[in-house]
Amino acid sequence: MSHVQSAVAGETSLAGVEEQLLGRWPETKLNPTLDRVAMLMNLLGQPHTSFTSVQLTGTNGKTSTARMVEALLAGSGTRTGRFTSPHLTTIRERISLDQHPIDTEAFLAAYAGVAEHAEHVDAVSSHPLSFFEMTVAMAYQAFAEHRVETAVVEVGMGGRWDATNVIDADVATILPVSLDHTDYLGPTTTAIATEKAGIIKPGALAITARQDPDVEKVLRAHADAVGAQVVVEGDDFAVTRRATVEAGQVISVRGVAGWYEDLPLTLRGPHQAQNAAVAVATVEALRGGPLEVEVVRAALHQVTSPGRFEIRPGPPPVILDAAHNPHAAQALVGSLAELRPGRTAAVIAVMGDKDYEGFLREIEPAVDEVVCTRNSSPRSLPASQLAARAREVFGDHRVYVAADLATALAAARALAAPDPGLLPGDERVLVAGSVVTVGDAARLLTV
Repeated sequence: MSHVQSAVAGETSLAGVEEQLLGRWPETKLNPTLDRVAMLMNLLGQPHTSFTSVQLTGTNGKTSTARMVEALLAGSGTRTGRFTSPHLTTIRERISLDQHPIDTEAFLAAYAGVAEHAEHVDAVSSHPLSFFEMTVAMAYQAFAEHRVETAVVEVGMGGRWDATNVIDADVATILPVSLDHTDYLGPTTTAIATEKAGIIKPGALAITARQDPDVEKVLRAHADAVGAQVVVEGDDFAVTRRATVEAGQVISVRGVAGWYEDLPLTLRGPHQAQNAAVAVATVEALRGGPLEVEVVRAALHQVTSPGRFEIRPGPPPVILDAAHNPHAAQALVGSLAELRPGRTAAVIAVMGDKDYEGFLREIEPAVDEVVCTRNSSPRSLPASQLAARAREVFGDHRVYVAADLATALAAARALAAPDPGLLPGDERVLVAGSVVTVGDAARLLTV
């Protein structure tokens, strides 16, 4: 019995299926074709055509915005599915049904439903289906089985050739575009925007966050070429007011179709206020009119985004933030600035193919000491190499090295001890640099 047949027979565990998926081409690689995933969708009976959809791309903010869109839709009575990546602690997080991660039984069923057809695609393709293509197909299959009404789908990388883009999304949402994955998407923001614009389909509505003028020009040109309408933050909708509070922030939003005052948002930072405005405009566009204010208020009050400036209680409190590039680091620093003044010791582990020097330079003013380590990914930069670059940014006396994340957390807790005169609770530990780093830390903190 092959490993695929074993899975279909229900003899494979969640860990076994994850191992089989990880044995495929990694999700960090992008092959410019939708042929394989389109063939797989045909063999599965076109499950991705059984629901309406919102598709989100951008360099940062996709997951948080997707979770807000999902919450707004669910609060309006819509049966939802959500696909996001990567995951923090379990692969099941990538596929959510009615705001909850898919359970193990349904995850295995989705794999079983896709696996035998995948063998056929593998056999007739020049390259087998990738890890990401498989999980996208599993998500669409699970959404169809669950009779989802609207799917909220986060692009993995880029847009035009991303496996998620086999869907014909009713609304395309583009979060801020900056430099990341330049080896696959291009060396400039306009080149990257060209790839991300590929999710805007003929006749669709495109909702875009405020962009650099050159990026907006690219997005508008693509929309014009396919007959899509563009709705732009600042011109067509906006955050009109925000105030920080102990539980997060309170914002007011001028939407595309309505006004929404005094909305409590649990997610922190100016960038999350912007994401919330984009989410509101996205759902307005999908529903074709204003939303009920109390639905918006309740959805934003309860929404969470694990690993995105997620504060775990102390002492000292630990802030988990998946920021991994300079643009995300700017948002992280903005969120830290809205906390009470205090001492911040950072645990940093990064991927070797990221702009980690730019990341370090952005966070330096907001961090007192940094403990350099590595995460569980084979792509993780060795701690010694990260520390060497960190010393150039922070100076020797502010940089420490730890062999693993558990040791780094312990060291950072000791470093975060308050200075004389600071009140208890004004110290904190920050964990950042990669989604994998944050996921590793979340597992350690849960034990």
